[in-house]
Amino acid sequence: MARPEDIKYAETHEWVRPTKKGEATVGITDYAVKQLSDLVHIELPKVGTAVEQGNPFGEIESVKTVADLVSPITGKIVEVNPKVAEDLDILKAQPYGDGWLIKIKPTEPNELNSLMNSKEYDEFIESSEEDEEETEGEEGVDEDELV
Repeated sequence: MARPEDIKYAETHEWVRPTKKGEATVGITDYAVKQLSDLVHIELPKVGTAVEQGNPFGEIESVKTVADLVSPITGKIVEVNPKVAEDLDILKAQPYGDGWLIKIKPTEPNELNSLMNSKEYDEFIESSEEDEEETEGEEGVDEDELV
């Protein structure tokens, strides 16, 4: 799947797309969905919740693990996607479209500059996968990590 170029990406595999209304739509990447595999549950915050860049705003659970959903930017949640909680398959089918998770009104717009573009994110994944191959089978590797 080609990743959209109008989106910024976090190392924790969330994405953010600024909107014309001054808000930002947030979701998780196709890579994260693939790594998590069989999704069984998602916990999303309520509208009005304040979120901070780098801090969890919810959880996603698969048959393999439970992973934090980490906010790529700071702000206040103005909308939550109810469709995702009802049908997690949306995340597999349209992670960058109907599979969005939350919309945030940013309070620190410059934080977008600290996130990766699609090319940088692709390189980050490639580098992470190479590191994973090198450490497979070594003691101390946490197999429950998302990447």
